[in-house]
Amino acid sequence: MDDATLSALRCWFRDYCRTFYTDNEDDNRNIRLKEEHTAQVCATMELLADSLALAPADRRLAAAVALFHDVGRFEQFRRYRTFKDSASVNHAALGARVLAEEGVLAGVAEGERRLIASTVGLHNVFRIPAGLDERHLLFLRLIRDADKLDIWRVFIEFYRQPAGERASAVSLGFPDIPHCTPAVVDTLLGGEMVDLATLRTLNDFKLLQLSWVFDLNFSCSRQVVRERGYVELIADMIPRQGDVARAIEVVRDALSPREPDSGAAGAVGRC
Repeated sequence: MDDATLSALRCWFRDYCRTFYTDNEDDNRNIRLKEEHTAQVCATMELLADSLALAPADRRLAAAVALFHDVGRFEQFRRYRTFKDSASVNHAALGARVLAEEGVLAGVAEGERRLIASTVGLHNVFRIPAGLDERHLLFLRLIRDADKLDIWRVFIEFYRQPAGERASAVSLGFPDIPHCTPAVVDTLLGGEMVDLATLRTLNDFKLLQLSWVFDLNFSCSRQVVRERGYVELIADMIPRQGDVARAIEVVRDALSPREPDSGAAGAVGRC
């Protein structure tokens, strides 16, 4: 993929997003949120690509994956009025289908086209499936980290906003009550990611977001989380009941600095 092809993909995405805006401001808040999220994920992907000193061709491929990772969210919201996959459709699979049906990647070489579509379709899986080759794994790990790094920002801003200014689909419908489900807390204590299906409250959802630190793949990603204070910002919004405080300490420990990623060529300083 050359620069001209990547530029054309960006133009298509911009025009595609415009087709989802309506006269309803609540609709537009939700669509705008996903368009802005995509822009931030693309910027974060550049940061990760720098940290790994990716070759120019791989940087462009990573940029295309970031651009399209949530392309299914727009049609999901238009059809179902929600971003909750379990109540609607798997947005990642829908995104891969949109790319195919719209012929978006027709000008991309076949191998890159398959990699982009497959990575988009898998970017939201709970656990990365076995059997993927190392190249596919690289781009899947990159988008999973870049996505999380901006979703933290999205939710922190959401929690801070007055109710009337929030994008309505963001909280996924969880009740905002001062309770944390013990099973969710126990999962964090075990250093594992929380499954969405186990959540009962908005505070559980915040704990799930904290558990994402256990699934970060690159030292640059962990550095970004530390520097932006995401764990503290979310943790401050969770009531300290039961073992919640101890679970948050487990999360903090998982962010401790580690050895730089192989092949980073010292570029981690950009993080």
